[in-house]
Amino acid sequence: MALADRLLAAERRLTRDLASLEFPAPITHIYNPLSYARRPHTAYLRRYAREGVRALYLGMNPGPYGMAQTGVPFGEVSIVRDWLGIEAPVDVPEPEHPKRPIQGFACARSEVSGSRLWGAIRDAYRTPERFFQHGFLVNYCPLVFMEASGRNFTPDKLPAEFRDPLFEACDRHLRRTVALMQPSWVVGVGKFAENRARLALEEGASRIGSVLHPSPASPAANRGWAAQARNQLHELGVCE
Repeated sequence: MALADRLLAAERRLTRDLASLEFPAPITHIYNPLSYARRPHTAYLRRYAREGVRALYLGMNPGPYGMAQTGVPFGEVSIVRDWLGIEAPVDVPEPEHPKRPIQGFACARSEVSGSRLWGAIRDAYRTPERFFQHGFLVNYCPLVFMEASGRNFTPDKLPAEFRDPLFEACDRHLRRTVALMQPSWVVGVGKFAENRARLALEEGASRIGSVLHPSPASPAANRGWAAQARNQLHELGVCE
């Protein structure tokens, strides 16, 4: 079975594991782009996933204008369409939040974190093929959590009784992904992802580190994120 098919099978198992979980107020809506954006997500895996990459980059969970729209981790629309060459129909999740519509590749909003991350990759590697010889991007948790106001709710803020079952399922999936892809490094995009990787993975499975998260909510990230991330990767030894 091809690697992409094995990854897709693992994601279907994760989706089944998560389907039975319940989450508390103030969360009112939950999106899983592995389901409703499965066509562009599948194209991403089939075109670019490969075994033995040097670095598996790990985000927390989908952003509302990134993977939530395109099915690609940190998937800012223009970069996914114009640089990765991926565009496919995206279904509407049920129920859809009235303030967070899913427009797929017609979405005009920019995912700043995704634009920074994929933009830095594009500038460094020039072509997707060159980057994917060395790296790949996934998210730790596939779910988007939203409050009634439309505000994003990140999974690290969940009470322990709801957070622990979610993290247990996502930990299992991360272990399966690392076993399938065999990366030399797992690099958290932000400390949350690094910490989850350290807790989930057996010692020696992959080396683990992190780079600064590119979120515009981070003052440090707003001061030349790409240069800082590049320096962090060099210090770790991920980039030689």
